[in-house]
Amino acid sequence: MMSMQDVHEVLSVLEEAGLTAWVDGGWGIDALPQQATRQHSDLDLVVLLPEISAVRSALADSGYRVVLRDWLPTALALADDNGREVDLHPITPTPDGGGDQALPDGDTFHYPPPVRGVIGGRGVCCVDAMTQVHCHLNYEPSAKNRQDMLQLHDRFGVELPHPYSGITRQ
Repeated sequence: MMSMQDVHEVLSVLEEAGLTAWVDGGWGIDALPQQATRQHSDLDLVVLLPEISAVRSALADSGYRVVLRDWLPTALALADDNGREVDLHPITPTPDGGGDQALPDGDTFHYPPPVRGVIGGRGVCCVDAMTQVHCHLNYEPSAKNRQDMLQLHDRFGVELPHPYSGITRQ
């Protein structure tokens, strides 16, 4: 599990190294309304592809050495000896302040510029609500995915496409 303190530590390490990171995934969804709604097994971060070696080095200095998945340039997942996981989503910067992530099929996914969120009182850069929805398409959603999408819908009025349309609180 990745605690709020773990998230703060990872972000501090990257910030102190002068590296760019936007919170994505479950922690990113919680950052938007500024409240943690569930436990998170990992921390998803959008990072700059030109900085990936420096990001990897900074995280290695903090114990994240085990490579769970190396799908570069699309993704890289690291873990430490305590089982804490950081999933990196590298992007090539674009003029709009966002960036493009290479996809396995040769296509790209565009991340718009980050927005501000809060995790445990700490301001963070994070992925916007609509992009979060787009990142959760094209695969069978889990219960936590449904919960996250419903949170975005309830808090921000984001219209949810299939397979999330019509979901309600249990």
